Amino acid sequence: MGHIISNEGIEVANAKVDLIVNIPIPTCVKDIRSFLGHAGFYLRFIKNFNKIYKPLSSLQATGLPFHFSKECEMAFAKLKKALFTAPILHPPIWGEPFELICDAPDYAVRAVLGQ
Repeated sequence: MGHIISNEGIEVANAKVDLIVNIPIPTCVKDIRSFLGHAGFYLRFIKNFNKIYKPLSSLQATGLPFHFSKECEMAFAKLKKALFTAPILHPPIWGEPFELICDAPDYAVRAVLGQ
């Protein structure tokens, strides 16, 4: 899932950081939906996700021109940073139950183990 778990704790894998850092600014509705789909998969790990997400979600409206405003640019940058800034994952509480959350879009299967 892009994280390295070791005795030192949980670190974000460098390959994932490079991929997320280099995501270009969306230029169309398809790009924004792709990015928000990826970010939305981690929404439960990103504090205030819905507040950050709001300006970007308005870009998905049909019949309106796609205008990537300064507010959208700031929200995009903030979500990108939240996706690779540790800690996305917190150390587990071993005595508590775990939950496996799965997602299967057209091209991949993803899963998150959470509590």
